[in-house]
Amino acid sequence: MPTAEFTPLVHAVADIETAAPTADTAVISWVKGIAELVKPEKIFWCDGSEAEWQLLTSEMVAAGSLIQLNKSIRPNSFLARSSADDVARVEDRTFICSTKEEDAGPTNNWCAPEEMIAKLEPLFNGAMQGRTLYVIPFAMGPVGGAITQYGLQITDSPYAVLNMHIMARVTPDVLREIEAGKQWVRTVHSVGAPLAPGEADSTWPCNSEKYICHFPETLEVWSFGSGYGGNALLSKKCFALRIASVMGRNEGWLAEHMLLIKVTNTDTNKTYNVAAAFPSACGKTNLAMLHPTIPGWKVETLGDDIVWLRQGEDGRVYAINPEHGFFGVAPGTGEETNPTAMETMWGNTIFTNVALTDDGDVWWEGKTAETPAHLIDWQGKDWTPDSGRVAAHPNSRFTVAAIQAPTIAAEYTTAPSGVPLDAILFGGRRATNVPLVAKAYDWQHGVFIGATISSEKTAAQEGNVGELRRDPFAMLPFCGYNMADYWSHWLEMGAKLGEHAPQIFQVNWFRKDADGRFLWPGFGENSRVIDWILRAVSGEVAGVEKANGIVPAPGELNLDGLEISDTDLEQLFAVDKDSWLAECEMTEEYFAQFGDKLPAQLGAELQNLRSRLQTA
Repeated sequence: MPTAEFTPLVHAVADIETAAPTADTAVISWVKGIAELVKPEKIFWCDGSEAEWQLLTSEMVAAGSLIQLNKSIRPNSFLARSSADDVARVEDRTFICSTKEEDAGPTNNWCAPEEMIAKLEPLFNGAMQGRTLYVIPFAMGPVGGAITQYGLQITDSPYAVLNMHIMARVTPDVLREIEAGKQWVRTVHSVGAPLAPGEADSTWPCNSEKYICHFPETLEVWSFGSGYGGNALLSKKCFALRIASVMGRNEGWLAEHMLLIKVTNTDTNKTYNVAAAFPSACGKTNLAMLHPTIPGWKVETLGDDIVWLRQGEDGRVYAINPEHGFFGVAPGTGEETNPTAMETMWGNTIFTNVALTDDGDVWWEGKTAETPAHLIDWQGKDWTPDSGRVAAHPNSRFTVAAIQAPTIAAEYTTAPSGVPLDAILFGGRRATNVPLVAKAYDWQHGVFIGATISSEKTAAQEGNVGELRRDPFAMLPFCGYNMADYWSHWLEMGAKLGEHAPQIFQVNWFRKDADGRFLWPGFGENSRVIDWILRAVSGEVAGVEKANGIVPAPGELNLDGLEISDTDLEQLFAVDKDSWLAECEMTEEYFAQFGDKLPAQLGAELQNLRSRLQTA
């Protein structure tokens, strides 16, 4: 419970000028304007404190919108259950509202700003009646860091507030930075479910009409109707990728859908920093928390989802994870697949849409080898292994502070301006064609690899699970402007970096044989691939050239103690000429949609690939 000394800063809308915890007129004017539109019962200024957490969790437990888990098993942890129609990002309702349609590009949903505002204003008008308007000051990155950015989120969802406590640095220090003149991003969220006087609240309020809207020219996000994390935690994909990608283009840096790890060679004590871009549910968190199965390497976690990259004074690229927590997919995360994640979730965790065990803990498919005999499923119904349905939603989540990970690197807290980057990996979920690992010939070729990444759809995305879709740089749903201009920005960054540019690689843990069997064991064994990549970065291995890039030469990949047949190894690196040429045709069709905006360098790389295939 809150301490007796803790008094939350709550006031009536009319008192904002005198009661606000800041003298910044722009902040006060903005909050006042939103409050007058959405008409809340009161305004609550968040401070990110433990006492605030205890207050909100106790209120939500009392209201039935959170379930407190068994304190002796999972201390200070809670379970939330969403509405069945509010379980994932709503990509078809996500818009880039740039002034010009061409600035959004063909891969984004576009709407003119004035048209979208005309749609949103009546929806937000009175949307918070009967509810509390929370103001969340948050920093993306350590306060005062060279790459850090700042924002405010307005929301009527205490669930969003609690998750923001974990996922961002919520602190009044942000208001001091804004008062000192720092740029800030304005974000507004409402579940879109106003309460009439005396009306009972839903345990998971939401609206059938949903909009997730980004205004890149004014650095604003407006989200209506959804309480799901990716739609309600506006610091995450909305700010840290869609809006930040535009900020990065304008200011000469990069905002990327990447994990970030520190890898140490324990024999030489030399360290490397590696970023990797994978689509959702393709192994980002597993790699971010990798347990190497081969001696000589130690992997530490810096981030599992988002990385910001900026050139430092020494010419190198410096990277930070701007987030403060992990918002991970629960199903498939277990003691065998990701023991680090399991250890991280020992307590202080919010679980969403997982199953509840009879002893008050949580469970999901893949958590344990043995399935419990009875559960309460993610929709609050009795469940047994014979129920014929999953116990946890396929996109169920855990939200936990990054600092709790036993593998968290010291630099996460001691390097506020980032770590120097040595390598960038691109990967997806491909059953065919793409080899286990290949090094790009140069930065331009690496940008081509990133631009042509494709992956099978997952439960976190709309559409048919398993269907193949292009996901360039794993940024398809998250790039806040024209994807072709984004590729041009990457090429420009490479030209600016020159010899300081990190080396680029492509990986694929998911290749299968004709019978659908995975050819590579994955998980901790991926450390063998990381070993080869970093030895390639340091010049210890040269590899051999293939049409798609430079792959390990015979004997270069450390297979000691791994039972893998020569046939499987050959298939892992096979480059089928006809299949690749067919994929080149599809790539040309894909590139065609960008018209004259497609960088000429990428067209040249496509022709280079065709030529290498024909002469291989």
